[in-house]
Amino acid sequence: MAIEAFSQGDDSRRLRLETLVRLRWLSVVGQTAAVLIVALVLQFSLPLKISAALIALLAVVNAFLQIRYPSTQRLAPEPALALLAFDLLQLAALLYVTGGLSNPFAPLISVPVIISSASQPLRYSLALVAVAILCITALAFTPYPLPWYQGVTVPFEPLFLAGMWFAIVLTTSFAAFYSYRVSLEASQLSEALAATELVLQREMHLSELDGLAAAAAHELGTPLATIALVAKEMSREIGQGERFHDDVHLLISQSERCRDIMKRLTTLSSGSEEHMRNMPLSSLIEEVIAPHREFGIDIKVIEESPRAEEPLGRRNAGVVYGLGNLIENAVDYARSEVVVRVYHDKDFVRLSIEDNGEGFAPDILQRIGEPYVTRRSPHDKAGGLGLGLFIAKTLLERSGAELTFENAPGARITVIWKREFMDQKA
Repeated sequence: MAIEAFSQGDDSRRLRLETLVRLRWLSVVGQTAAVLIVALVLQFSLPLKISAALIALLAVVNAFLQIRYPSTQRLAPEPALALLAFDLLQLAALLYVTGGLSNPFAPLISVPVIISSASQPLRYSLALVAVAILCITALAFTPYPLPWYQGVTVPFEPLFLAGMWFAIVLTTSFAAFYSYRVSLEASQLSEALAATELVLQREMHLSELDGLAAAAAHELGTPLATIALVAKEMSREIGQGERFHDDVHLLISQSERCRDIMKRLTTLSSGSEEHMRNMPLSSLIEEVIAPHREFGIDIKVIEESPRAEEPLGRRNAGVVYGLGNLIENAVDYARSEVVVRVYHDKDFVRLSIEDNGEGFAPDILQRIGEPYVTRRSPHDKAGGLGLGLFIAKTLLERSGAELTFENAPGARITVIWKREFMDQKA
């Protein structure tokens, strides 16, 4: 069992060794308590030595893992499968010598399978399910009777044992599938939220670049002016026929070019920076729409409220990205036109985006906004699905928005904020 060779990949579903070790110690304690109660308290007849040997084997292997490897070790799929298969076989052996399927603890054989399904790739979990079914089948043919009073044998009809086999197999399979689906969805959601954070950080970084460029131009202005001044003094000292006359004039011309570049950068300074930090709703919408006007789709903006009363608030990078993603999807799947309707009053701000495409597919309309919904192709005009829409929806909801998706008859997305969220100043 070459645990040293475990690769430390970025698989978020890998099982931590310490977790498995703790579960195994719990199993050792539980098995020991059950055997002692049956043998000493109830005084039932059972193969005590074999049972003790099986429990001791699990304890020894667990102690070796705890001593040999660090608690932070994460298991690659193959070693994890081997350890869970060992646990499964040890438990199956203990059940085999204590009545098999007639033992009331027989359903516990599904526990290693559930652990594998919640933490391992599907093919490894399916392999463990196959091992579990073989063990359950073997338990049906055990020659060891259920521990009971001395000289008394509890009879179990074959039909009862068949029912127990079917029930345990069904329970194991269902529990494995259920835990796998829950774990997979949780993992996908975690990855999608991580992608959302990366997108938000990128948008905020881009928003800050203008201010950084202006600050850099301001800081470089003084040393560049000094360089230009020294170069002019050198030019006056050097005559026309001197060796370095052309080099000095080249230095002066290049310094002037640098000053022109920095003048353009300084146009992004304090005056326009304030405009970028606080902007009216109409300017925000125009910023979102502008990159998508050159794709042959007519984008109309209908303002249903007076512009003089529109909100004026902080520029939110998440809102800019989220609305931009919705507009992009509408443009991609529209036949010829996208209509953006804007309404605001003293309480709410509403923005609706409508396209004249085929709309959202009815069978997935309820799933819109889930990450990694991939049923979309150039010929499947179902609207904006998948990770992109999940990110946009998440960022907009973080800004206080509520989103609804519907067909009318094309796709329509309505975004509503409370007015107070859109009036927040920087």
